[in-house]
Amino acid sequence: MRILALVIFVGIASAEGTRIVGGDPTTIDKYPSIVQVDGLGFFSGVWGQICAANILNVLYVLSAAHCFLGALYTPQRRRIRAGSTFRNASGIILEVDREFNHPTYGLLDHDGDITVVRLRTPFVYSNVIQPGAIVMPNYEVPDNQPVVHAGWGATSQGGEASDVLLDVTIYTVNRQLCADRYSTLGDIITENMICAGILDVGGKDACQGDSGGPLYFHNVLVGVVSWGEGCANNTFPGVSAAVSPYTQWIVDTAV
Repeated sequence: MRILALVIFVGIASAEGTRIVGGDPTTIDKYPSIVQVDGLGFFSGVWGQICAANILNVLYVLSAAHCFLGALYTPQRRRIRAGSTFRNASGIILEVDREFNHPTYGLLDHDGDITVVRLRTPFVYSNVIQPGAIVMPNYEVPDNQPVVHAGWGATSQGGEASDVLLDVTIYTVNRQLCADRYSTLGDIITENMICAGILDVGGKDACQGDSGGPLYFHNVLVGVVSWGEGCANNTFPGVSAAVSPYTQWIVDTAV
């Protein structure tokens, strides 16, 4: 008999400051709900970290739909590495059973880029493997608030991935302003997305390999890294799938 802990979702009340591209090394005990998503190379036959995800409960993680999709995708070509500060090393490995990509993904550009992934075997919680709190339904993060990315992705556009977990603090960007800027590229920003970066400065952002990983506001998961124009661009902020429009779907799916 499988007994699952409920997905935790919370409101956000108070503010805090402080604290990938432009990030700093950190350790998994500070972010025990983040995990690596490994992919199996089709020609090489070698496993390697390609995305990230967030622990919801003992059998489910939350990630980006585009990390669990594609012509060559099967669940057998993905696995989860949990409990490690280091990319492609240490921690524990769990196999993927199946993914539940949001049904709206693929209907409108990058909208709905979120997935709940079920594992074949459950996590065993420890100080480095813990479920994360997700935001309450329909909560809107205010503009110009500090938010945090964490991940093992590239440290520059087109650059090498990080060997260790990094984090970086950036700021939420007004959605309409973000939409106006991306419209010049023909891209659409929807109400299901959060834009964040260092506007008109750049230099800090998630990057390739961070997809599916967290965007935290007061240590609560409010976004899932999705897409953007390059990395750390001064004109175009990074874009995450907002969690709050999907909170109820996540809770209903991860059981």
